[in-house]
Amino acid sequence: MKNVKKENLPFKICPVCKKEFSWRKKWEKNWDNVIYCSEKCKRNK
Repeated sequence: MKNVKKENLPFKICPVCKKEFSWRKKWEKNWDNVIYCSEKCKRNK
């Protein structure tokens, strides 16, 4: 994902808060398994 503009990053929609969240470097290895945008949403599922 190097040299990709911010607006061209992949995104998902959080099932709890219904907001879009973009790909992050820390999720690089497990992007397919990321479901929630934050720990707060994960706890409130």
